Amino acid sequence: MASLGEQTQQHLHAHPQPHAHALPRQSARALFCPLALLPDGWQHDVLLRWDDSGRLIEISARSAPGTAAQASGPVIAGMPNLHSHAFQRAMAGLTEVMGSPSDSFWSWRKLMYRFAQRLQPEHLHAIACHLYIEMLKAGYTSVCEFHYLHHAPGGSPYADRAELALRLMQAASEAGIGMTLLPVLYQYGGFGGQPGSQEQARFIATPDDLLALRERLLHALPENPMRRYGAAPHSLRAVSPQGLEELVSGLRQQPGGRDAPVHIHVAEQWREIQDCLAWCGQRPVQLLLSLQEVDARWCLIHATHMDQAEYLDLAASGAIVGLCPTTEANLGDGIIDAGQLLQSRTPWGLGSDSNIAINPRSELRLLEYGQRLHHRRRNVLASEASPATADRLFAQAVAGGAAASGRAVAGLAVGQQADFVVLDGDDVNLADRSPGQLLSALVFCEHDGQPIQDVYVGGRQVVTAGQHPLQDDARRAYRRAIAELLKD
Repeated sequence: MASLGEQTQQHLHAHPQPHAHALPRQSARALFCPLALLPDGWQHDVLLRWDDSGRLIEISARSAPGTAAQASGPVIAGMPNLHSHAFQRAMAGLTEVMGSPSDSFWSWRKLMYRFAQRLQPEHLHAIACHLYIEMLKAGYTSVCEFHYLHHAPGGSPYADRAELALRLMQAASEAGIGMTLLPVLYQYGGFGGQPGSQEQARFIATPDDLLALRERLLHALPENPMRRYGAAPHSLRAVSPQGLEELVSGLRQQPGGRDAPVHIHVAEQWREIQDCLAWCGQRPVQLLLSLQEVDARWCLIHATHMDQAEYLDLAASGAIVGLCPTTEANLGDGIIDAGQLLQSRTPWGLGSDSNIAINPRSELRLLEYGQRLHHRRRNVLASEASPATADRLFAQAVAGGAAASGRAVAGLAVGQQADFVVLDGDDVNLADRSPGQLLSALVFCEHDGQPIQDVYVGGRQVVTAGQHPLQDDARRAYRRAIAELLKD
């Protein structure tokens, strides 16, 4: 019998995909958009053309439709999701009961660890497939999966050490979403090489383990425009300075590794700052910048608690910051000084992280609203050059998310993937707005229903009239997985 890797490779190369309601083959390679948001603003009568690989080769405003299909509403870029833990989607709502008066991220983490012990490969596949379809329907067209669940319950390796990683890749392919998989290095339970707990046994690995896993993935499913492999040292508390160096230097020696994305959790929680200071006398971002030549291929997830020097030094590095407003609020992380982040011109993007909410518009809204609550004024993240808050945030989130993905998904521009979203032109909150009001209405209005009609990924239509062809099958599999996971 073929191994899971062989099965997955066969599956990903098969056309059409083996489902009762499989995604359609790519046919038309052009779309006429009566209105589209290009990097220089809204334009009328825009013709988009892409090649066989799904890459945009022509964007022409004031064009005639010719024989191209016509979009039914305004067209905007798809949003890259730069941080996801897919399995945590199945935990939504399970940690919202007080365990103690001092509930925090750290008490939530204990509950998450216990939940993770029950997951089997088929559960992960079902959860991820359903989640990625939800992301597509919400307007995310690619995802960076921060994957640290490597081993079987108890910590024993699977016969194929890439078992769970391949399940995620299979789920992404079935859903039709672009994927940057980030296998995570998790060595220790805390700063200074503290031993991991039994609950962390499914995560623990060495730098060599992670590098071998990436090589396995490259062999089974080579990189292409739809998929990329990077690496992720989990955090400075979970990876030693030596382990960090071994991972980063080893990554540089692998195919595509020299410019592969490197993501890391950093400065998320105030206790993390205190523990890091107690251990080495430096703050986490300061420590990271002293240990590595951090540059534009790095993405620092959260970076919530930085001092003035760290903001300046991080901006000079060119690294991206990954903001996850809903999860950060849910976990009580704190509020980043987003005004300073934007003023320093640090690239940033959005992540759904724990996946309790799957909506890039609500993430943008919460990012701005958090600043309003803190500063007690409105339109905090607008600027004189970009006075429309939603427009500024949307453009920067697409650009930063693309950079963190390590893929050409930076919006409607020649050379980028044809990843875009067709809005519902009849949505009551969008239909009568001028082009300059559309993003504000999209982001800062809670819509009665989904304002997204169609979604294209690499030129392939994966959502039509708000529906994904595999959504019913995926929902049933997801419910079965949830029922099994929640059994007493």
